[in-house]
Amino acid sequence: MNLRAATGRRKPVADLIAETEHGTLKRSLGLGQLTTLSIGATLGSGIFVVLGEAVPVAGPAVVLSFVLAGVTALFSALSYAELAGMIPLSGSSYSYAYATLGELVAWVCGWCLVLEYGVSVASVAVGWGQYLNELLRLAFGFTIPDALSQPPGSGGVVNVPAIVVVVLAMLLLLAGAKESARANAVMVAVKIGTLVLFCAIAFTAVRARNFTPFLPLGLAGMSAGGAKLFFSYIGFDAASTAGEEAKNPQRDLPRAILLSLGIVTVLYCLVAVAAVGALPWQRFDGQEAALSHVLSVVSGNPFWAGLLAVGAIVAISSVVLTVLYGQTRILFAMSRDGLVPKALSRVDAKTGSPRINTLVVSGFVAVLAAFIPLGKLADATSIGTLFAFLLVNIAVLLLRRRQPERPRSFRVPFSPVTPILGVLCCAYMMFSLDGATWVVFGAWMLLGLLIYFGYGIRRSRLA
Repeated sequence: MNLRAATGRRKPVADLIAETEHGTLKRSLGLGQLTTLSIGATLGSGIFVVLGEAVPVAGPAVVLSFVLAGVTALFSALSYAELAGMIPLSGSSYSYAYATLGELVAWVCGWCLVLEYGVSVASVAVGWGQYLNELLRLAFGFTIPDALSQPPGSGGVVNVPAIVVVVLAMLLLLAGAKESARANAVMVAVKIGTLVLFCAIAFTAVRARNFTPFLPLGLAGMSAGGAKLFFSYIGFDAASTAGEEAKNPQRDLPRAILLSLGIVTVLYCLVAVAAVGALPWQRFDGQEAALSHVLSVVSGNPFWAGLLAVGAIVAISSVVLTVLYGQTRILFAMSRDGLVPKALSRVDAKTGSPRINTLVVSGFVAVLAAFIPLGKLADATSIGTLFAFLLVNIAVLLLRRRQPERPRSFRVPFSPVTPILGVLCCAYMMFSLDGATWVVFGAWMLLGLLIYFGYGIRRSRLA
């Protein structure tokens, strides 16, 4: 086998588009459902949980950390919007890389997406358990024992609540994409209402002195906070994984991606200003249910904190559902290409969902959520996502050069400057993460390459 030719083989864009026209998934999602899918995948434990980890790192400048992470996400979102409208496949950036950078890079990108989606679902599920305990404490005066609500290394044996929320999301996904989208739309409305309520209460306690010094840990602290909070923006690309289930993908996918990112960014900045303005930044250290803690201190009334905990539980459930959905669709595309076992692309005739795929992914995620702490999961997710986003920006540049005549329902403005800025921002954020995260990322990539060269390279449909 010619190794260079095998790893560099590309899938023509025309073939990718042809696959969407003869796909086995049901086209049932409109613009509203695609937008709420992206919001549902984005708006969750990043703001409800990871904020509590970022404030001690950045101080009041966490507001700028959100802006930095949001700008980085925006450059990539513009590139996603162009490619999603051009190549509306379930594989998202994996499929875009296959068309531009070759099979090996596509595999690496897909493997990063497994890290992004699968591991982020696990970390979000861990956050769900933290807010469930907060609600039980406020409402009934007890919590689930650490042995059953924390993973090893955090004082527990197994995180049972995290397993429960993954299983519930799995059952919804098995019912079909349309049913899952309806449930998600309701949960998105609840989570947005919860954050608006938080801002309304927290802004009554905002004090100017809580913003000084604004950069207590310098620009390095602000950048480190941005790298952590990039996890909060993961998910806007979820709409691109629904390319084969959208009714009008060329029109609706770019709109859904950009609209969802805009809504989420505004909410994040409002919540960050309200939180650090209402409570000195030093008091966020060690707070897992950060927003609920702020309301407890500000209002002195456990009712509001309990209500926010309920909203957080619903919000995080929505993220688990939608990101788990994205993971199954990416593996569906990789399986159809022969890079992972064919069973993962078999679609149930009644529900139109990949049943075996959903069961396998849910089992994998449940095990991760049960036994690995949130912080380690969130950082590992961020670096995998940043790498995948970097590749998407490169893919836009290459397709503009190689196929400038191909129809595009959306075009990245100010190209090639915007995609290049996207590449640079992603690289900057990646290098802001700590060495331990890079070690985990390197080990994950090594495992992925072993699987590709041991299985995928020979079983690929292009082989």
